[in-house]
Amino acid sequence: MGTKQMLPERQLVTQLLQQWGSGNKAALDELMPVVYEQLRKLASRCLRAERSDHTLRATALVNEAYLRLVDADIAWQDRVHFFAVSARLLRRILVDHAKAHNRDKRGGGAEKISLDDAVLVGPQTSGGIVELDEALQRLAAHDQRKSELIELLFFGGLTYDETAEALKISPATVHRELKMAKAWLHRELTQNVS
Repeated sequence: MGTKQMLPERQLVTQLLQQWGSGNKAALDELMPVVYEQLRKLASRCLRAERSDHTLRATALVNEAYLRLVDADIAWQDRVHFFAVSARLLRRILVDHAKAHNRDKRGGGAEKISLDDAVLVGPQTSGGIVELDEALQRLAAHDQRKSELIELLFFGGLTYDETAEALKISPATVHRELKMAKAWLHRELTQNVS
């Protein structure tokens, strides 16, 4: 059994990311089987509350994220950084997919989504992810860290501790700022509801 296989998953991912970042392309081949299941869980979580006829599946979402990650020129820091970047990619892919799907239906029956559906469960309608993305962009203009916090927890599936580590804040600050971010998003997502 090799030394790499004896390392805890967290250390192994960090080591492989650093090797990949240093130009070792074989490290990517070793990395993907280690992180694939976690990426698939993140993708499934993001898709869980999508409409039942959604054409994008978790495997396709992971494959698209993988293709974008391979082409990304990123100085990987560690496992948390990898999943934070992956969260942003998953969000971008879902938004792009929703926008493409809605091009023919501009405004056609789009429903507003509740904050809990948007932040904790997932968008309930084809336009929901687009509305959430637009609200997160407005939140980022107002408070970048709160937007990143939502992105890491919702799209990235990171824990409070991992999110705190990624943002270099305490878990208590994550909890406090999450409450404020949810309240802000609630106002944004419900202000135009009839």
